[in-house]
Amino acid sequence: MAMIGNLTAHQRWILMAVKGGASSLSFLGSSFIVLCYLLFKELRKFSFKLVFYLALSDMLCSFFSIVGDPSKGFFCYAQGYSTHFFCVASFLWTTTIAFTLHRTVVKHKTDVEDLEAMFHLYVWGTSLFLTVIRSIGNDHRHLGAWCLTPTGRTRKAVQFITFYAPLWGAILYNGFTYYQVIRMLNNATRMAVGMSDRAYQSDARADKKAMNRWGYYPLILIGSWAFGTINGIHDFIEPGHKIFWLSVLDVGTAALMGLSNSIAYGLNSSVRRAIYERLDQVWPESLRRWFPGSLKSRGQFQESELVSLRIEDQH
Repeated sequence: MAMIGNLTAHQRWILMAVKGGASSLSFLGSSFIVLCYLLFKELRKFSFKLVFYLALSDMLCSFFSIVGDPSKGFFCYAQGYSTHFFCVASFLWTTTIAFTLHRTVVKHKTDVEDLEAMFHLYVWGTSLFLTVIRSIGNDHRHLGAWCLTPTGRTRKAVQFITFYAPLWGAILYNGFTYYQVIRMLNNATRMAVGMSDRAYQSDARADKKAMNRWGYYPLILIGSWAFGTINGIHDFIEPGHKIFWLSVLDVGTAALMGLSNSIAYGLNSSVRRAIYERLDQVWPESLRRWFPGSLKSRGQFQESELVSLRIEDQH
């Protein structure tokens, strides 16, 4: 059997299958969020628009991962460049979401919508710049389930500079930002308890639910790319010697990033409420008796999540 980087043809086939399956799940999840944004007008607020751009980036990243074929030159180029561009765009959009939350909740600013053009310039411009830098001097070789795999230490260093360095920078920024947001809401909750303000306490409890979700957002990027980072470091130290199980975890977790983002960022209370309301309109009356409450009533819960930011009051 042909050996590339000490991986057999069968092992490379397994990597391709894992990546294809995980990317398909991410594509479906991201496409669902994109479709919800396009179908439900009530979701077209600025806060959820950022989630839409994130889901769109994940959807395209997953799509090119599926159609890319490392055995064919042109499709290998399409997979390598496109997935790099849209994966970078994906984690950069998470930083704009974190920035929006911080500016709205901590700094009490209401001008975030005016920054949308800057967000696009920052995300797409940075993604294009890093993709172009990575392509310079690349010999376009491929290895198993990866395209544009760098073969020299210098090119591998470029890979770290153009992907993993900004990735972990985004993780650190998101973690620090959400920490400040959560600390701010914790202080507000303690103040509400001290004041015995029931109305304020109700809002604080809703914010507490939001904190439980926001705290996990940075973990999505960590879980998606931790094994890829470890695998990249190992490959830099011992080039040409792939660890199969580590490569499987690398490919699988990275390809699931779109699915994880769609669940964490996209499936919030407003999205579920919009879906429940549509289903309630077409749900057969004979089937409603099987449920203690109607689908509509289930959609009326008021969680304070990303799409429920204070900036929605402007609309």
